[in-house]
Amino acid sequence: MLTLQTDRRYRDCDGTTRRDFLRVGGLGALGLGGLMQARSAVEAATGKSSRHTSVVWLWLGGGPTHVETFDPKMTAPVEYRSVTGEVKTRVPGVTLGGNFTGMAQVADKMAFVRSFHHGNSGHGGGTHWVMTGYNNRGIDNGGLPSRPSIGSITAKHRGPNHPSTGMPTYVRLGGIGADGPAFLGTPYAPFGTSGEARKNMSLQTKVGRLEDRRSLLTGLDRLRRTADRQGVVEGLNAFEQQAFNLVLGKAPEAFDLKKEDPRTVSKYGGGLGGSMLMARRLCEAGCGFVTLSYGGWDMHGNIARSMNGRGPVVDRAVSAFVDDVHQRGLSDNILLVVTGEFGRTPKINRNKGRDHWAPLSTLALAGGGLRMGQTVGESDAKVYRPKNDPVTPQDLMATVFHVLGIDQGIQFINQGGRPVFMVENGKPIPSLV
Repeated sequence: MLTLQTDRRYRDCDGTTRRDFLRVGGLGALGLGGLMQARSAVEAATGKSSRHTSVVWLWLGGGPTHVETFDPKMTAPVEYRSVTGEVKTRVPGVTLGGNFTGMAQVADKMAFVRSFHHGNSGHGGGTHWVMTGYNNRGIDNGGLPSRPSIGSITAKHRGPNHPSTGMPTYVRLGGIGADGPAFLGTPYAPFGTSGEARKNMSLQTKVGRLEDRRSLLTGLDRLRRTADRQGVVEGLNAFEQQAFNLVLGKAPEAFDLKKEDPRTVSKYGGGLGGSMLMARRLCEAGCGFVTLSYGGWDMHGNIARSMNGRGPVVDRAVSAFVDDVHQRGLSDNILLVVTGEFGRTPKINRNKGRDHWAPLSTLALAGGGLRMGQTVGESDAKVYRPKNDPVTPQDLMATVFHVLGIDQGIQFINQGGRPVFMVENGKPIPSLV
């Protein structure tokens, strides 16, 4: 018997830490197939999107400064403007913070929202609002998420797994918080944990059966050939075929960067860049929603030094991703969203940093068939609040629904047994759609 070890640890909506071990028996009775069948019980009722689109959601945890990232405001008084300066982009009249020279070169393929805002300056509460579209003031006092994340809604709508490749619809490559299913239930939680997706897809046997990775891969190749020759796959039911494909099909290769062109791997770089490249591969293999997390943005002191450390890492990874997706002709199919839970106070504090500030925050997008090469909205003279065209988390949510082909009026049953709208007040950002 083979054991598929997902090594998945995360907090469910009941606060319990889970580790999943899925045992795969004979080809005619895959345990994973049974799990998929249970997880997909409502798929027929909810329907599936006809759009073959995906979202990669890059979370800058801690609250990235909107000033030093995408709205440097060099016309403001010195204590408000970007301490890292600015860089001109390929879009006339548009500048970014001084750390983002790579993104400046692909700005014509991106859109920067300078009027994104909400009203919760707590880390947990702000995260919940951005990830779900709804405020939850109890989160920062130990409360649990009360609404499902956009990724979990996508999994509920499309089904937890791609029907032909078996790929999970929703994959987490780094923990965010409030990125789970809430009342939708654990079948729609993200697959994968803490950037160790390759381990999630590793097949392990009893000690002594297969001595190393090479012999394991040889055994899997032999299993594929035998299954094809004997017509085993055709004899499986639909859910078992999904399980077979998940274990032996595209999924393991999608998680394995050794399958990628070394020149592309080098372009992205390691760390966050490698995760961004993996996200692109997962989308190509059938994932609908992939989340990544790159923290360290709670910059209460010496923001210039902190930005010089974090900014270039994001700049390289994002610019490589945007250019790569464009070169591969996937710009209409994959939407990149870059955000965090809130922005930072416009005025530099006594420690040369910035504090929590929800009334204005950062947001950048690329692809998804949206209109790129522009800024959306404008901040006021001292980057405190939106001056015009305010964008809320529900507007962002509605825009993502538009890209994924999810009906804006979609409803699901909440924990009280009542149907509730996933988006109540938001609308797709007009200048983007």
